[in-house]
Amino acid sequence: MLDRFKGFWQGVVLAPIVRLFIKWGISPDTVTFVGTIGVCVGALAFFPRGHLLAGVLFITAFVFSDLIDGQMARQTGRSSKFGAFWDSTLDRIGDGAIFGGLVLYFAGPGDYYLYACLSLYCLVMGSVTSYARARAESLGMDAKGGLAERADRLVAILVMTGLGALFDVPFLMYLTLWVLAFANTYTVIFRVRKVYAQAVADPAL
Repeated sequence: MLDRFKGFWQGVVLAPIVRLFIKWGISPDTVTFVGTIGVCVGALAFFPRGHLLAGVLFITAFVFSDLIDGQMARQTGRSSKFGAFWDSTLDRIGDGAIFGGLVLYFAGPGDYYLYACLSLYCLVMGSVTSYARARAESLGMDAKGGLAERADRLVAILVMTGLGALFDVPFLMYLTLWVLAFANTYTVIFRVRKVYAQAVADPAL
């Protein structure tokens, strides 16, 4: 859903940054790495101490690296299989840090066991949705589809966590975690059924 906005961000907002990084000789893989470190620091340094808004703002400053590195790779002709692998692998680390930070928040200053468990569930199932697709594709099958792609999940939790902290309405974050838990569960089931149907239809796969 949010992929439709990539053209705007890459072509209008982030284009000067892309050109500057290319001029400085920075590699796309370095941008990916630094962006992931920034996301992890923001999530694990701020969230567990209860500084949700500061954490969201810090993470947001680095999360756009996911758009910058790809654009840099295309403009410099440095797109590669390793770059795609590197990007996807670090994406999982960043996502884990964000939801892991929320687990620590609810286990600490947030003091809400139910939502600590729900955040952990979203962390695990978010990884499973990505793994299910990657594993299916490695076997020559298609597992695309579901309710929410990674970008949708990431933006939803960051926006609602930030707004909830800004206006002191934690219900926004609680509701988002329930929605993401449902979306992740549905997506995993959908992908398993889709792969199963392909395997039954063509045992040679």
